[in-house]
Amino acid sequence: MKFRLKFLAGGLLILGSCVPSGPEKNKTSLPTNQEDWRAYGGNKAGNRYSPLTQINTENVKNLKLAWSYDTGENKNPNERGGEIQCQPIVVNGILYGTTPRLKLFAIRAATGEQLWKFDPFADPNKKPRFHAIRGVAYWEDGTDKRILYSAGPYLYAINALTGEKVTSFGANGEVDLHEGLGDRATFGHDIKDLSVDMTTPGVVYKDLLIVGSRVSEYGDAAPGYIRAFNTRTGKLEWVFHTIPRPGEYGYETWPKDAYRNMGGANAWSGLVVDEKRGIVYTGTGSAAVDFYGGPRAGQNLFANSVLALNAETGKRVWHFQTQHHDLWDRDLPCPPNLMTVKHNGKLVDAVVQATKDGLIFVFDRDTGKPLFPVNEVAVPTSPALPGEHPSPTQPIPTKPAPFARQELTVADLTDRTPQAHAYVLDRFQNSLRGSKYMPPSLEGSLLFGFGGGAEWGGNAADPEGILYQNSNEMLWWLKMRDMRNQDKGVVSRGKSLFNSTCAVCHGVDGKGSGGGDQAQAYPVLTDVGKRLTREQIAATIRTGRGRMPSFQHIPEQDREAIINFLLNTEQKNTPTVTASAATDFHNAGQNLKAGENSDFPYVPPFLNNGYTQFRDPDNYPAIKPPWGTMNAIDLNTGEYLWRVPLGEYPELTKKGVPPTGTENHGGPIVTAGGLVFIAATYDEKIRAFDKKTGKVVWEYQLPAGGFATPITYMVDGKQYIAIAAGGTRYQLRPGGTYVAFALP
Repeated sequence: MKFRLKFLAGGLLILGSCVPSGPEKNKTSLPTNQEDWRAYGGNKAGNRYSPLTQINTENVKNLKLAWSYDTGENKNPNERGGEIQCQPIVVNGILYGTTPRLKLFAIRAATGEQLWKFDPFADPNKKPRFHAIRGVAYWEDGTDKRILYSAGPYLYAINALTGEKVTSFGANGEVDLHEGLGDRATFGHDIKDLSVDMTTPGVVYKDLLIVGSRVSEYGDAAPGYIRAFNTRTGKLEWVFHTIPRPGEYGYETWPKDAYRNMGGANAWSGLVVDEKRGIVYTGTGSAAVDFYGGPRAGQNLFANSVLALNAETGKRVWHFQTQHHDLWDRDLPCPPNLMTVKHNGKLVDAVVQATKDGLIFVFDRDTGKPLFPVNEVAVPTSPALPGEHPSPTQPIPTKPAPFARQELTVADLTDRTPQAHAYVLDRFQNSLRGSKYMPPSLEGSLLFGFGGGAEWGGNAADPEGILYQNSNEMLWWLKMRDMRNQDKGVVSRGKSLFNSTCAVCHGVDGKGSGGGDQAQAYPVLTDVGKRLTREQIAATIRTGRGRMPSFQHIPEQDREAIINFLLNTEQKNTPTVTASAATDFHNAGQNLKAGENSDFPYVPPFLNNGYTQFRDPDNYPAIKPPWGTMNAIDLNTGEYLWRVPLGEYPELTKKGVPPTGTENHGGPIVTAGGLVFIAATYDEKIRAFDKKTGKVVWEYQLPAGGFATPITYMVDGKQYIAIAAGGTRYQLRPGGTYVAFALP
C-alpha cells in the first residue's frame, strides 16, 4: 500500500494510507493516484496547501497548458457578467465552478469536458442579480452528493451528479438568504427589499452549512448575521447576531437598540472550521455606514472582529476586535487560516488573520489569546467630523511586522519622473497625511489601508508554519463631502439622488478623481451613455454587476431619475430639491428612534468622495515601488523569510525598470513540491515562486487576467494547476475561461 502525507483541518500532518480526513464519516476514499481540492481554500482550515509533489521546483519550468474550458460568457458586450473570482473545487475527478453570469457547472477535471450546467436565472420570473462568486461548497452522505452555492439572494442545493436542484432542500431547492435576518416588526421596514448575497461560500460542518453574507455598506445595509442552514432540508438552525440585541454580549458597545436601524458587521470574506474542536472561525467587516460613525458611538462589537463560534449552536466562544469603531472600511478581508506553529518551544494550534492595513494577528485557537503581544496604541482622534466618536486607541500586534506600508512620508513619493514627483508632491503638501488612523475629514487625506494590504484572495500556509501572503501597496485619497449643504441652490432630483446614493463609489457627479479611469476602483460614469444603453444601465442598477450590488430596493422612479441624470436627459420641468430640503433629508436619519424607520434608508450627513486611488499623471501609483508584493512569514518566530515584487508593468520593464509589482486581487496556494502559485496581477500572468527563496521559477501569460485563486489536484496520477481567467478588473479585457496546466 502506498502512503502519503495528509494535511488536516487541525493543522497537523499524519502519515497513513488514503483515508478520509476529519469526521466526514461518509466521505468517499480516493485511490492513491487521486487528490481532490474539496473545499474553498483547499480544506476546511483554509490553508490553500497541497501535499502533491509531482510538480516541483525542478520540473515546473516544463508546465504546459493541459486543457481550457470556455464558459461561453463575457464575449458579447451586451451580455457580460463580471469577473470570474471563483476558486473551483474538485471532488472525485469532477471540477465544479461558476461562470461570469453565476451559472454553476461541472466538468471533467482531467479534460475540461462539460458534464452539466445550472442556470439560477433560467426562470424568466426570477430577476437576475449579478455579483462575484468566489467558490462553492460540497456535502455528501453516501450517494447523496450536493453542491451548495448562492446566486443573488438565494442559496441553492444542486445534485452534484446531475446538475438538478434538490427539491427537498428549502422551497424547491432554494433558500432565501434574507431568512433569519429579521422582519418588519424588528426593523420597521421589509428586510427582503435589501441587498443580501454571498460572494464567498459557506463552510460545511457535519449537516450544517455555516454562512456569512455580503450586504450594502451604506445606509440601506441589512444586518450581517452569521447563520447555519441544514444541508439536508435548508432549515435555518442558528443565528449569531453580529450587532447584538438586548441581553447579548457586546450590546453596550453600541447605542441603545442599534440593531433596529444599523447594518453591516458581516462575515463576507468566508469562514473556516476546526472539526475536531467543533469551532467555526471567521472575520467580520465594518458596520454601516463606512467612513462616518456618528450614529454608532462605541466600539461596535462584533464588527471588525475575529470570531470563534460553537459550530453546533452558534454561541460565542471568544472574539478579538482588530479595529475599534471602524472609520476606514477596514473589513477583515479574507478568511482566517488555521495553522499549527511552534511557540515558546511547544506546538500550538493557532488562528491567523491578515488585515487590509497589512497586519497579522495570531491567536491561540482555544482561548483567543494572541501568541505575539498586541498593544492598544493611542491614535489621533482629530480633526473629526461633527458628531463623530473616534476610538482613542487601536490594537497593533508586536509581531509580525506589517506586510504593507503604514504611514506616508515624503520619502515614499514617486520619483519615476520629475513631472510625476512634482504632481504628487503638490497633493502631498496640500493634504492631511501621517497616521493611518486619522479620522476622515473634509480637508482630505492620503492614507494606506482601506483597499488592502490583504484582500479576499487570502493567503496560504504550509505545515512548517510559514504563511505566504500577497499584498497591495496602494495609496488612497479620502475626502469627505458635507451632504448637509450639497448642491447649493436648486438641483435636479436625479443629481441629488446620484450624489447621495452612487457617488460614494463613483465620485461626485460620476467624475471620480485621480489619474484617469484606470485609477478608479469603480468606473467613471461621465460618458456612460457612450458605452451602455439606457436599458443596460437600468439592468445594471437593478441586478448589480461585479462589486456593485443590486439596487432593486430603490423605487423605480428614483432609478429612472438617476439614469436621466447620467444620460443628461432630465427634462426642464423635472422635480428639484433645494439645499435646505436636502439638509433636512440627510439629517433625518440621525434621529431614528427604536423601531421608527420611516426615513430608511439612512443617509449620513457626510459621505466619502469615492474609492479613489492616488496615482501620478501617467496613471502609475503615486508612491515608489513595490506596488505589490509576495511575502513569506515564519509564524513560529514572527520573522520574514523573504519579500519580493509580485507582477510588473511590461512597458516599464522594457525601459530597464526592475519589476515594480502591481495591484493584485486573488490569492496563492502552496505545495509540498516547494512552490507557491499565484496569478492576481495587472499583467495577467500566473507565476510559480520557489517557496524557499521567493524566486520566480515559471510564468504564463493567461488569456485574460486571473483575478481568482488557483487550485491543484491529481487525477489518474497526473497533477494539475487550474485557475479562472475572467479578466475585466482594472478595465482590462474580459474573459470567460478556466485553464489547467500539467507536465507533458
